[in-house]
Amino acid sequence: MDEASRIAPLSDIPADSTLLFTVREGFDKVEVICIELEDSVAAWRNYCQHWTDVRLDKGSGAYVRDGEIVCEKHGAYFEGNSGLCTLGPCEGAVLNDVDVAVEDGDVYLTDERYEFAHIGPSGEYDLSSGGRIDFAGN
Repeated sequence: MDEASRIAPLSDIPADSTLLFTVREGFDKVEVICIELEDSVAAWRNYCQHWTDVRLDKGSGAYVRDGEIVCEKHGAYFEGNSGLCTLGPCEGAVLNDVDVAVEDGDVYLTDERYEFAHIGPSGEYDLSSGGRIDFAGN
């Protein structure tokens, strides 16, 4: 794997959260979250399947409970290994995957649709902070 596709050391992925990074798809920026699993990692585009303008990770890590990514806006749960929504308004929907792999303790982007841009948010306006009430009542 080449250095241009290196995302981060595996140790940078929090045990109970996600690592947010940005990729390019042509001229477009796409946010992706990476979650560490028991024996691998998985990566998903950073939006809820219920409302696609709602980000799962707003920049400080998505909440992960028992291996499932939680949408704080709706209370939807997505399996970390499959992206399947197991609870919430989009139950049965699946997060959009992004191919990643671990080699020698580092996480690499292996999805040929994208080019790695940088760690962190895309810098685009956060649509998820709008006037909708979230699951926590905020």
